[in-house]
Amino acid sequence: MILHTGLRTDIPAFYPEWLANRIKEGFALVRNPFNPNQITKYRISPDVVDVISFCTKNPAPFFSYMELLDEYKQCWFVTITPYGKDIELRVPDKERVMESFCRLSEQVGKNAVIWRYDPIFVLDKYTVEFHLEAFEHMAKTLSGYTDTCIISFIDLYQKVKRNFPEVKEVSPEDRIFFAKELVRIGKKYGILIKSCAEGTELAAYGVDTSGCMTAPVYEKASGFAFNVPKIKGARTECGCLLTCDIGAYHTCGHLCKYCYANYDAETVKRNMKLHNPKSPLLLGEVEEGMKIHEAVQKSWRDGQISLW
Repeated sequence: MILHTGLRTDIPAFYPEWLANRIKEGFALVRNPFNPNQITKYRISPDVVDVISFCTKNPAPFFSYMELLDEYKQCWFVTITPYGKDIELRVPDKERVMESFCRLSEQVGKNAVIWRYDPIFVLDKYTVEFHLEAFEHMAKTLSGYTDTCIISFIDLYQKVKRNFPEVKEVSPEDRIFFAKELVRIGKKYGILIKSCAEGTELAAYGVDTSGCMTAPVYEKASGFAFNVPKIKGARTECGCLLTCDIGAYHTCGHLCKYCYANYDAETVKRNMKLHNPKSPLLLGEVEEGMKIHEAVQKSWRDGQISLW
């Protein structure tokens, strides 16, 4: 199975000690987002966890705990965009993040580190030309440390509309232009451009539209073939393995204006005060009356592969 840590929040950036404690103790408790009194217990053990999947904008805070992952296969999705503090309030300087990306790649291998350049949107400050210049600089810096970049265009969820009212969808013409140019730049630096939940419309322009968190991606990262059970995607256009996630919504301290996982900044600040790194829950403590059930977990590993 794939154990996700970053579909709901950025655990390496803001909760590294908590994750380290969960790995040491061999389990994590996760609240049902729709019923906080229902809790699922996930075992964190190499015999059932085939890959630990990370999504982060800042892997550096977890570096001091990396030895805890020696028994696990890993796959890191690191988001690096060109936006400033006006959009990504608490994301570190992007040059520092790229340094961390390269260090991470040297440690776990470039097959296990994937660059995300998303979401893409266009504003007066962040023009198409601005994006292309920034993307080329980043691609040049990360060349040799990854061979994949995932792109997607901004989705106007209700939370996004409320927290980022000035943003608009990227026009069809700009989407096609972006696809052509990013593929061109990617080829220049040995980086494949893949799309996330964008359907197949960009395939005609050289974008790999097979999905960003699919079985082949995790097989490549781990070196093992998987016998994956049928899993329903989050959206019809999504073919990703979005299995168990040990994070919690409304807890990411980056406070990006385009975030779909945070309600608003005040909610995040309030929730982060409830965090105890020694608790089995990311937020709060186990209380009387809460129902805990064990997740059904098993390995999907189906033999070592030499394809990569």
